[in-house]
Amino acid sequence: MKEINQLSLHVKKVLPGCDIHKQFDELTVSIPSSGVINVLKKLKTNIQLQFNQLIDIAAVDFSEFPQKKFAGCRFAVIYHLLSTTKNHRIRVRAFINDNQFPSIETANEIFPNADWYEREAFDLFGVMFLNHPDLRRILTDYGFIGHPFRKDFPMIGNVEMRYDPAQKRVIYQPVTIEERNNVPRVTDDLGFRNG
Repeated sequence: MKEINQLSLHVKKVLPGCDIHKQFDELTVSIPSSGVINVLKKLKTNIQLQFNQLIDIAAVDFSEFPQKKFAGCRFAVIYHLLSTTKNHRIRVRAFINDNQFPSIETANEIFPNADWYEREAFDLFGVMFLNHPDLRRILTDYGFIGHPFRKDFPMIGNVEMRYDPAQKRVIYQPVTIEERNNVPRVTDDLGFRNG
């Protein structure tokens, strides 16, 4: 507890005016997306912090759970950083203010391993990483339409694929199953279904 309080003081000195709070036993810095490169550089190069390792990048769609401080921002990109010399972790949440065309500057020059993380966030959420050297889909097909981790993407998808023996190839066609609500199974403590 004492260590995280000291870390919080150091981060507040390096990033004055940023929203810094403890969340899940780690510090979280919440910022607008326009300041993400400056914040990441400071966290990496400051001698007292030395967050030299990018652990992960994730995108979040807040359309159903809007944030109070960043009202109107549907998307955020979250950076998880580690200081290998100080053994500290920190989370940076960068809120994107354009919901129609979510875009943020790439962190690839600061952390070269950001490349594939950013491609994944682009593919699944549609977040554009400006100046990324090779921003293309990484998990879905190149012809895939939409971004499957967005809250408004249909659970059954838009198209399905099947092998057509007459054409001797895989073809795409509109979804043929009916849309349905997912109802969770209720189980007792032993894992048996009730009913």
